[in-house]
Amino acid sequence: MRPIIGVIGNQHLINDQYNVQASGTMNCDALVNVAGCMPLIIPSNPQHVSVEELQACFDGFVFTGARANVHPEEYGEAETEAHGSFDRGRDTISLALIRACVASGQPFLGICRGFQEVAVAMGSSLHPEIRDLPGRDNHRMPPDGTLEEKFALRHKVMVSEGGPFHQVFGATEVMTNTLHGQGIKVAGPRVVVDGHAPDGTIEAIYIKDAPGFTLSVQWHPEYNAANDPTSRPLFEAFGDAARAWNMRRMGRSLKSA
Repeated sequence: MRPIIGVIGNQHLINDQYNVQASGTMNCDALVNVAGCMPLIIPSNPQHVSVEELQACFDGFVFTGARANVHPEEYGEAETEAHGSFDRGRDTISLALIRACVASGQPFLGICRGFQEVAVAMGSSLHPEIRDLPGRDNHRMPPDGTLEEKFALRHKVMVSEGGPFHQVFGATEVMTNTLHGQGIKVAGPRVVVDGHAPDGTIEAIYIKDAPGFTLSVQWHPEYNAANDPTSRPLFEAFGDAARAWNMRRMGRSLKSA
């Protein structure tokens, strides 16, 4: 049986009226075709799910990108217009679930907003708009063009020699897309910054002394994951971690039966 991966959902309105929980198909495609897992979308609503139930049901989690940003109250700052829109239900589920997974060793992969959630859950703060900082590039999605143009590779990311990302990529320099406005301001005490863009923007992190897979990236590796030389090994490594957890979970289930 394939490992079952919870893909965090996002609150979304269809035709500005019908409320749904949704996630990009690219995330599921990458999990199926590269990681070898079965994805299930999680409604990010604390009235529907609990952290304890989620951990009992899944072998790992993907915290995806989203338009809504982590609310600044979660890192001790006041809300401003620059912080954009929010999804407080997702904040409630994701931040608590990340902390629980760090403690238990259950694997997760953070992507874009998910990367920022991992950072905030572990005590980091965020810049509301990276492009407004002196010397920084505009990391936002290009407003025009095809999907291929929006997700095109746009800058290098340099990772630490000998670190976990180097081990996954087999290189200390990779090319990535970039589609985000916010970024890490001050990293939390256990947040290890392992990769930067050329302008200094933090692009890759993991959690110090965590017993499980906690690699998280600011870019979008789910796009073209089966063919991209940076994305494919990242999802393969996550899939391996989820399979290892699945074997332990199944072993625990057999013993308790």
